[in-house]
Amino acid sequence: MTVRVMLVSPAMNQAAREHRFDDGASLDPAGLRQARAAAHSLPRADRHLCAPTARSRETAAALGLDARPASELHDLDVGAWQGLTLDEVTATAPEAVATWLSDCTAAPHGGESVAALIDRIGTWLEAQGADAGHVLAVAEPAVIRAAVVHALDLPVTAFWRLDVQPLSLTKLSGRSRRWNLQCGLPLARGGGA
Repeated sequence: MTVRVMLVSPAMNQAAREHRFDDGASLDPAGLRQARAAAHSLPRADRHLCAPTARSRETAAALGLDARPASELHDLDVGAWQGLTLDEVTATAPEAVATWLSDCTAAPHGGESVAALIDRIGTWLEAQGADAGHVLAVAEPAVIRAAVVHALDLPVTAFWRLDVQPLSLTKLSGRSRRWNLQCGLPLARGGGA
């Protein structure tokens, strides 16, 4: 039986608009409106999950999902860089940023490396068996990028080349180590930016 895992990226918040590493901020009013407007366009699923971040939980609620927070779907842990922009970190630690962007096994921020994130999400993805039915999860863009890299068996460095838009849908279907991808499907939304 084919497994379908559908991943929805959360709506915008101020930290995302400022390109900050997640700082625990809630959705802003525009993001909340857009998520509510997209609620009618979600595909059917047997299970609903969300990342434990505030904006993922709030997006799931605004989409009308009774989603269980799944600790396995937590965002990339950027340690000491939490709440900062990449420009702010680059201004104070340019060598650390250069290392992080060129070596996917590095974690100069004291958190999790990109390679470790991909392994973690890959383990979660492979654990979604046919008996789980169709899974719909609201997850941060880094988690979705990691899932795509794992599912398609891409080089780890491809993580940096994938963009995930807010309130977009990524569908992975198949079974262990043999996945197909539909990515970047926009959810119908309104409410202005």
